[in-house]
Amino acid sequence: MDTSTDEIIKEVPGLIRIFKDGRIQKLYVPNIVPAGTDPSSGVISKDVVISQEVNISARLYIPKATNSHQKLPLLIFFHGGGFVIETTTSSMYHNFVNLVVSESNVVAVSVDYRLAPEFPLPIAYEDSWEAIKWVAEHVNGNGPEPWLNEYADLQNIFIGGDSAGGNIAHHMAIRVGSDTPSGLRFQGAILLHPYFWGKERVGDESDWIKPEMVAYLDGLWAFAHPGSSGPDDPLINPDMDPTITGMGCSKMLVCIGGNDFMRARDWNYKAVIEKSGWKGKLRVAEDKGEEHVFFLKNSSAANACTLRTRICTFINEV
Repeated sequence: MDTSTDEIIKEVPGLIRIFKDGRIQKLYVPNIVPAGTDPSSGVISKDVVISQEVNISARLYIPKATNSHQKLPLLIFFHGGGFVIETTTSSMYHNFVNLVVSESNVVAVSVDYRLAPEFPLPIAYEDSWEAIKWVAEHVNGNGPEPWLNEYADLQNIFIGGDSAGGNIAHHMAIRVGSDTPSGLRFQGAILLHPYFWGKERVGDESDWIKPEMVAYLDGLWAFAHPGSSGPDDPLINPDMDPTITGMGCSKMLVCIGGNDFMRARDWNYKAVIEKSGWKGKLRVAEDKGEEHVFFLKNSSAANACTLRTRICTFINEV
């Protein structure tokens, strides 16, 4: 019997592996939940197609008792997962966005971009930009999606995401600064435990990130973006990106986990933004003792509630 087809040629432990015959096995499979009405909050969601040609979709959310006479802020959200796993339809992300929509009283577009390795980077960035352009189709109130036509204030848009989605949100905020779709106005960016990396260690990273974790994160980036120049690619290391000064929003919220392996990297992001010359207002908050994307795993925990309150305040402040 030929066992060569079972030979693993590439693997990100715990996430995904590729076999010699080209098969791809996802080792992490999210729990998929349907859209609909959330019984606890009354938030309503539905799935929509953004592009049939390249299979980009989104899950849309509106809060309870929404009416077209009072348009609401729009949050365009990008999920995490290292660019290789997760989806808008997973229970973790569905529950999180439900809570944000209910508590912050926003309309949300949660974007289901295509994943590596089947669709290597920069495809996720391209899909995310297509989603923003799709939102722009609704500027005159006659776009393809009635919820955006009726309920979303397209002069009051926020871009957000966690982990890899925080990385995407960062890049989308830069892009709207140089190429804002006509009729849209972006107020702020929300980066939750954003996934950044680099060749050189920053802050106290070298004190507590073990060589195995460095190798893992180097490998994850190479897996997601095989055409990349490496961990100092500007897509993953903002310190190498001269376009950062052109961030197309006036304020930014960055949330950091106190026990997150990205902690030092995310604090370094604050320094990168401050020295870039960007003129906006930057707010950084650390939740002490919390692991990477803790707020997805236990939404009722005190710090998870605090983080969502922080988001609500950031979006709705005058």
